[in-house]
Amino acid sequence: MARGVVVRRLLAVDGEGTLTALHVRIAAELAGVSERTVWRWLADGRRGHAEARPRQDGFSLSDALWEVLAQAGGNVAELRRRMLRAQEEGALEERGAQCVPSLPTLHRVIKRDLGAGRVLEVARPAETRAGLEPSRYDRALADLGLVDGEGGPLVVDGPRADVPVPEGAADAGVRGGGVRLYVPGAGLVSTRQVAAVAEAVGHTVAARGMCCVYGDTGLGKTVAVEQALYLLPGRVPVWRAVAGVAPGLPQLRASLCEALGLPSGALPHRAGPASQALTRDLAEPGVLFVDDAQRLTPPPLDYLRQLWDAPGCAAALVLCGAG
Repeated sequence: MARGVVVRRLLAVDGEGTLTALHVRIAAELAGVSERTVWRWLADGRRGHAEARPRQDGFSLSDALWEVLAQAGGNVAELRRRMLRAQEEGALEERGAQCVPSLPTLHRVIKRDLGAGRVLEVARPAETRAGLEPSRYDRALADLGLVDGEGGPLVVDGPRADVPVPEGAADAGVRGGGVRLYVPGAGLVSTRQVAAVAEAVGHTVAARGMCCVYGDTGLGKTVAVEQALYLLPGRVPVWRAVAGVAPGLPQLRASLCEALGLPSGALPHRAGPASQALTRDLAEPGVLFVDDAQRLTPPPLDYLRQLWDAPGCAAALVLCGAG
């Protein structure tokens, strides 16, 4: 919920003399910010500043451009591209801007506004669904079990009842789905980000394509991908490989052969037979998950592309890496 809406409603209640801390707490939950931030908003509102005040010495993003950013899924580079197109069409001023700033400036301004409490309601991506018509896509995604009965992302609060938890898994801090939970009795709750990763992995598996989940260290990328893979039906095999530090092609082939259960002796060092064996196994539906993909240099990445470009490849590739 936008700051201006929250502040105006709080001021209306405050004007009636019935404002309490509970009102502020509820407003903070609706706006997705802390109670302290809402109290600061309210103090500014009492001084006549219901909306976030723009800096006088720099660029500020208008409400119209903020809405464009939300439609672009929070992609700042896409926002700038749309601003450039609007400038060429002579429609930039209509959106509240006189010029198009640099990309670093846009990043700085957006980060500043978010820190000041401006809410970015990112639209759920629904423009291209793996290149498939909606009915076919929805059927494929439903087959994967990644949506609930109303078509929304599945919210997970624990292991599925039909999947047995290995003996001793709770003591080891490992849940049945493979997600490590180091706090005794903890459970994984799906956030919007986890649901987005689950949806992206579902798209990839349905299309038998490739995707990459990336971000800074410690954000929970591997946990989110493992949860998405855990939601797949049991009949979909998942092969897990971890990239070494700057691996050469023999090391990458060895890791892939080990993940797919192929002989790990001399085969990875024989490029032709190893590639033929990998291509043959990847002709079966499944998912290859490569973690720490930021360690891969261009030659190994190109080798993965060649495997997936091979005729008859029916597997999906999910890369996960930092940066």
